[in-house]
Amino acid sequence: MKSNSEIKNIATAVLTEEAAALSQLTARIDDGFAAVVQAIIGLKGRVVLTGIGKSAIIAQKIVATLNSTGTPAIFMHAADAIHGDLGMIQADDLVMAISKSGNTPEIKVLVPLLKQTGNQLVAMVGNTDSYLAQQAAFILDTTVEKEACPHNLAPTTSTTAQLAMGDALAIALLECRSFSDRDFARFHPGGVLGKRLYLKVADLAEQNSKPSVGPDTPVKEVIVAITQHRLGAVAVVADNRLAGIVTDGDIRRMLEKHSHIDQLTAGQIMSQSPKTVRRDELAVNAFELMRRHNITQLLVVNDDQVYDGIVHLHDLLREGII
Repeated sequence: MKSNSEIKNIATAVLTEEAAALSQLTARIDDGFAAVVQAIIGLKGRVVLTGIGKSAIIAQKIVATLNSTGTPAIFMHAADAIHGDLGMIQADDLVMAISKSGNTPEIKVLVPLLKQTGNQLVAMVGNTDSYLAQQAAFILDTTVEKEACPHNLAPTTSTTAQLAMGDALAIALLECRSFSDRDFARFHPGGVLGKRLYLKVADLAEQNSKPSVGPDTPVKEVIVAITQHRLGAVAVVADNRLAGIVTDGDIRRMLEKHSHIDQLTAGQIMSQSPKTVRRDELAVNAFELMRRHNITQLLVVNDDQVYDGIVHLHDLLREGII
């Protein structure tokens, strides 16, 4: 059994090896890469990715990344293609075959069939002299010197290079399409990621009550309002306009300063110019505002700066925004 130190050295060596391979990959981003991006941008159809073994797994991940960033893509396993799956390829599709060697039997059988359909063929390949590279219209060179495996056998560095090249392709396409965060949200409506991209302050504030008092409201009633609504604060509103806020902290400071509070009003103890957020703002931006000012709630206002509720830090926690 190896020692902890030896195990850590092995892991570090693997990461160093793969990082070096990725660094070398930047030199292979050439006019051929740009041509692939331009070809995909001009497609009326989809990008069909295919491969065998570990390359097939990488192809599936690239498909997922392309679809989520605005480029329609599907996966076709190279072994299944000759048993009926070729039927999924349509006339306007582009096919990208991923292979380290570019000479696997499945690829050699598949490529002539693909060329018969007249679809453009892209080779993401680790051997630019291979059969696949020679038959392709475009080449994405993912050549690596050696695998991180000590026997130079297990696909490690090579699949990392393929994955990184796929990411580079997807992000280049994303930027060429001016694919925005709102576009991204349309494809990621579920989970925390989706919420960060589409959940609005209004969605949270509408789940809460809208406690408010007037400037002349006695302090006792102010305390009752804060307690009843359980939001840690109450808005002070005068003539339908926001005048200030009274928080739990304001109540504590008042008690420190005054022995007799019977004659005090909301207007005398409120914090003026409270931090506010528009109801159409993203909830994640509301959290950033709270974090910046070290507060736990924001008063929500509409387009006319009229008080429209409260959003609390607990609302953001409940939705998984933070």
